[in-house]
Amino acid sequence: MSETAAVPTAALRARAEIDLGALRANVRALRARAEGAAVMAVVKSDAYGHGAVPCARAALAAGASWLGTATVEEALALRAAGLPGRMLCWLWVPGGPWRQAVEADIDVSLSGLWALREVTEAARAAGRVARVQLKADTGLGRNGCQPADWAELVGEALRAEAEGLVRITGLWSHFACADEPGHPSITAQLDRFREMTAYAERQGVRPEVRHIANSPATLTLPETHFDLVRTGIALYGVSPSPEIGTPADFGLRPVMTLSASLALVKHVPGGHGVSYGHHYVTPGETTLGLVPVGYADGIPRHASGSGPVLVDGKWRTVAGRVAMDQFVVDLGGDEPPVGAEAVLFGPGDRGEPTAEDWAQACGTIAYEIVTRIGTRVPRVYVNASM
Repeated sequence: MSETAAVPTAALRARAEIDLGALRANVRALRARAEGAAVMAVVKSDAYGHGAVPCARAALAAGASWLGTATVEEALALRAAGLPGRMLCWLWVPGGPWRQAVEADIDVSLSGLWALREVTEAARAAGRVARVQLKADTGLGRNGCQPADWAELVGEALRAEAEGLVRITGLWSHFACADEPGHPSITAQLDRFREMTAYAERQGVRPEVRHIANSPATLTLPETHFDLVRTGIALYGVSPSPEIGTPADFGLRPVMTLSASLALVKHVPGGHGVSYGHHYVTPGETTLGLVPVGYADGIPRHASGSGPVLVDGKWRTVAGRVAMDQFVVDLGGDEPPVGAEAVLFGPGDRGEPTAEDWAQACGTIAYEIVTRIGTRVPRVYVNASM
């Protein structure tokens, strides 16, 4: 027999099931961890691949007070979808849509004088006060204002506030190594943040929120919580780092389950090459299963020969290279029907791999595994109602 019988019911080629009930429960768990600080649900990059609008709505329903995005386009799309409340976006380039952000009542992050000057011009043109937050570079070395330039930025922002053009709503920063317990930069950055916020407040800044805690700091460093915590990967039930604990250790549950339907099951002889380059050759007579997703769907090519998949109750491993649209698993003689479910990752309840298992197999982080799942994979939302 060259091929097993097909499952009689139709199945999707692939699906990313998004459990909004799990997301709401994660928000509640993070609120409890925040110990009185407000929670920002970070929904950048289409909510880390989970779907920004449904996840933002679920997070707000569960008590998140803020939404956070990287780009202004992401924030404007949320507003266009009717998402209310406080919203911060932080990644800008010159000539960006400052006026649209001001008119949409989006808080914008400023790291330098050029950005302050562009947003004040936009506020003047719109006839509205711009909500701005000043970002301090306390040691990460990416965005944010260097300590040597902080006094000038604070002073200019206060002058713009006195003119009625801006309202300074926040002071914030971002950790470099909060996911590495005991790293000396954590204390150094926290001390610098306290110094820089204290200076701004002495000059007259009265922020609504001060915030530096990302997901790992929210989970493990209560002294960093201040007025607001920014929860990204933890919101989706993924641990920021295995070194600090598993999702279950923090009362979190993974939100995404990625699965596909086997497109083919066939017998092959020993010594048969599999996929491009024949990096895998069958050690003996066996059965192969074709999983119809590949790197065009966000499956890492680095998972070639190592990515785990649950098929027919057993862990299998990607056999040979991941191709653009498909990869193969060696079923070891088992004969699940065509159309049977292949679970790439999920919460782990059924013995399936997790996003962290894929990260370990690829030498990357679980953030990348969930975020990279592409638009060819439909998102199927479950437990949408409270």
